[in-house]
Amino acid sequence: MKKACYSLLVILLILGCSDDPIVLKTKEIVVTNPDQILPLGDSTARPILYQNIPSFESLTVDQAKEKFIAAVLPAILIAKYRLDQDRSELISLFQKEDWTMSDSSFYKIQIARFNTEDSTKLLSRMRTHPNSIVLVQAAVESGWGSSRFFQEANNLFGIWSYDPNEPRIAANYSRENQQVYLRKYADISESITDYFETVGRSRAYRRFREARVKSNDVDVLLPHLKYYSERREDYVDQLRTIIRQNNLTQYDDFQIDPAFFIED
Repeated sequence: MKKACYSLLVILLILGCSDDPIVLKTKEIVVTNPDQILPLGDSTARPILYQNIPSFESLTVDQAKEKFIAAVLPAILIAKYRLDQDRSELISLFQKEDWTMSDSSFYKIQIARFNTEDSTKLLSRMRTHPNSIVLVQAAVESGWGSSRFFQEANNLFGIWSYDPNEPRIAANYSRENQQVYLRKYADISESITDYFETVGRSRAYRRFREARVKSNDVDVLLPHLKYYSERREDYVDQLRTIIRQNNLTQYDDFQIDPAFFIED
């Protein structure tokens, strides 16, 4: 906890001591071998965007889980950082009397992303939640990175595609005699951003959004995710068990390595 707070303090000091814009410098790696996935720090993660991660079948179960978390956690932190930046920009806009065309365009984009024009609801829908919850859902939905959708499309959460004009891949099954497609992303951080948007705007997660405004307690939040799966309470129990067995809450205080915040 102290190390994470220290890292955040360093970032804030960097932001406050410079007149130049500070940007997050990410790195992209197309993975051909699990060894290319770099280990996490004690409380920080380098902002690396891993693409097309191959199967972990050559590794032991524990090694595969370690590599999966090391690949996914940086993407979570990047997605959360970018969404928090958008939310902060929106808060600043609401304090302005006159908007530029750029301001209006940005506002309309956020409305479309989160499906509301109500400013209070919009800001609430743009909130994020503990890393452990994102990690455990990613682990369950992708089979700890074993699913074809994850390996071929960077799709962590099995999110479907209904738009034939967007990048996507066909599933090996259909629903009501209709071919099912899943979205294809440039990297796993895009998949996580889409997940945050889905949770942020869907009516099914309204209670979850209300709860996360008041608490970051994983045990308080998890029951409100029962509608993410047709298994309802059994799904929530599975999430809770996996979090406990793998001590995923240890990653809730992780921050992006401050060395990657640089002056533009």
